[in-house]
This record gives sequence, structure tokens and C-alpha cells, in this order.
Amino acid sequence: MNLIYALMIAFAMYSKIPMPRVDWRKERMRYCLCFFPAIGAVIGVLMILWMRFGMYLVGNKSFHTAVLILIPVLVTGGIHLDGFLDTSDALSSYKSVEEKLEILKDSNAGAFAVIMGCCYFVLDFGVYSAVRIEAMEILAVGFVLSRAFSAFAIVNFKKAKTSGLAALFSDMAQKQTITVACVIYAAACALVMLYLSVPMGLAAIGMCGLSFLAYYRMAYRKFGGMTGDLAGFFVQVCELAMAIGVVVTANFM
Repeated sequence: MNLIYALMIAFAMYSKIPMPRVDWRKERMRYCLCFFPAIGAVIGVLMILWMRFGMYLVGNKSFHTAVLILIPVLVTGGIHLDGFLDTSDALSSYKSVEEKLEILKDSNAGAFAVIMGCCYFVLDFGVYSAVRIEAMEILAVGFVLSRAFSAFAIVNFKKAKTSGLAALFSDMAQKQTITVACVIYAAACALVMLYLSVPMGLAAIGMCGLSFLAYYRMAYRKFGGMTGDLAGFFVQVCELAMAIGVVVTANFM
């Protein structure tokens, strides 16, 4: 029964999909992050469905693409995008580690957050306007892969601070089980991607790996460890990087 509660808590925390109200008890949160990648699966399925049938509804390529790139935001409620914007503000400040962590806690959006948010969606729109259905199937799996890597980091990376959602979920987690689950998720995603297309699959896996290494380096050097905002930053950057890699590779096929 606690696994069902863990699923509900994961979807309640990381998505806007309606869930029954449950108490966030420690025993219910131990395996919560095991279900984090499942939210990526929901996003992926919705994006494939929209990619296949959305054009019949709107009849306009630009409108179709705009809805496509908004699906992840609508499903998640923008929780990862919020982390991306806060982290962009902190990184652009070039201040000390302590001051960067204070910026992450600031609920106000700075100028660099707005600039980077606009740049992100412009690039995202351009990339997804060039995505074909074959590439979309691989990118759909990528939404699971990015969250598997993110959950792995939450339970294994050093925390920049002892408070916050990342620290809470990490402290409550059954770390060994979640680590094994994330490795299984990642391996399964990689196999599916390569089955769908070896060149595009390798591009997606490679960009995910590079994003993860850059995330690790940035978190430790710039912030002294990871936080919930940095986790959101990674998810957004990883998914965009995979999309770029897949689209560029598809152009040479």
C-alpha cells in the first residue's frame, strides 16, 4: 500500500495531475522517487499523441508546435522550469556560493531569469518545429531518461543545503533501492531508444550523458552541491539538449 502512496506523492509533487490527498509520511516517501520517471512517461505519451493527431485539430504548424512544447509545462505545472529560471539568475550573478544559494531562495524573478526563459522557449520552439514523428518517439523516452538521471542525482549527489525539497526527498528516500531503480530506468530507456533508431538514440543518450556531467560539475563548483532548483535546471537543459541532438542527427539520415 505504501508504494501506491509513494506514487501519489510523486505525482502530487512533480505534476499537476490530480491525485487523492494523502499524508506525506516518511514510510510513504521512501520510494517516492522511484515513480518520478513515470511522470516523464505521461509527458512522452501525450506529446506523441499530439504529434500524431494535433494537426487535425489546429491545422497550423506553428500553433501545433507551440502546444507541443507547452505539454511538459502543463503536466508538471512548471516546477522544473521554475528551477531553471532561479538557477539562471544565480549563475548570472557571478556572486559567492552563499549568495547564489540566497538567490535560489528568492521568489522574485530577476532579469536574467526572464531573458533565459525567453531564449529557452525560442530555441525549444525552433527545435520541435523540425521534429518528425520518428524523432518524437525517441524524445518521448527522453522525458523518462532525464527524470531517472535527476532522481539518481537527488539521492546520490552532495546537497548544497540541509533544507529544501531535494534534501527532504533525499533524506526520506531508500537510497539503494532508488539508485537501482534509476539505473534500470536508464538502461531500459537506452535500449528502447537504440531499438527505435541507433543514430538518433545514440545522439539522445550522448546529450543526456553530457548534460549530466555538466550538471554535476556546475552543482559542485558553483553551488557546493545540488538543490531542488538545480535538479529542475538539469531536467530542462537535458531535455532540450536531447532534442537538439536528435534533430541534428536526423538531418544527416
